[in-house]
Amino acid sequence: MKYLLHLSFLFFASLSFIACQHTQNQDHSHGQDISQKNQMAKNDSMIGVVEEVLTKEEQDALTPDMVIQSFKEGNKRFMNNDLTARNHSAQVRNSVKAQYPKAIVLSCVDSRVPVEDVFDRGIGDIFVARVAGNFANEDILGSMEFACKVAGSKLVLVLGHEHCGAVKSAVDDVKLGNITAMLSKIKPAVSSTEYTGDRSSKNQEFVHMVSENNVRNTIERIRNESPILKEMEEKGEIKIVGALYDMDDGSVDFL
Repeated sequence: MKYLLHLSFLFFASLSFIACQHTQNQDHSHGQDISQKNQMAKNDSMIGVVEEVLTKEEQDALTPDMVIQSFKEGNKRFMNNDLTARNHSAQVRNSVKAQYPKAIVLSCVDSRVPVEDVFDRGIGDIFVARVAGNFANEDILGSMEFACKVAGSKLVLVLGHEHCGAVKSAVDDVKLGNITAMLSKIKPAVSSTEYTGDRSSKNQEFVHMVSENNVRNTIERIRNESPILKEMEEKGEIKIVGALYDMDDGSVDFL
């Protein structure tokens, strides 16, 4: 009898120990879950430090020179690999109802020119128009007029770049399908570039000069073919400027 009582005592003692260990394991697991959830919440809050997008009041307070300066400062951050942290999901949601960009940038389609990153801009900051060779046509001009006259942008920036395939093709008089007509918009920059040496795409100096002249020609065309933008610039409401992006170091030189 005493033997049976002793066995019963050991049995219930063992059950109590197992139950206690299970409870401790559950508490430890629960604690880990809470800790993980807290860390995830902390990480979520640190996704980006910039969540807001430009408002109309902020856009109205800008001048063209302020926008140019912000682009120069942003480009320095890009070169230093110090881009502003942004919560893009929040910015997408916050920009649904309206947009008040600072500028419109006309860039080449080249995949090596990430326009928003080059100037450290986020969602809702800039309009970007892209075409091979960054030239202006009727559609581009209409887009620029919308950006400035309708949406309130303060700057038109024509952004060319080094090692431009479209410029090189225009220099070498390439003819291929619709590319032929496209390159005809760039060729005036080739013919107007005064250079007595090698005038082929193998000459990097000549290609650089043509790229700069192509930007200047595009600016001139914008002023000549858009009375709206020309008048806005004359009133000081906007500026129309050009720049060249250097692929070698990521810098942007304003012309």
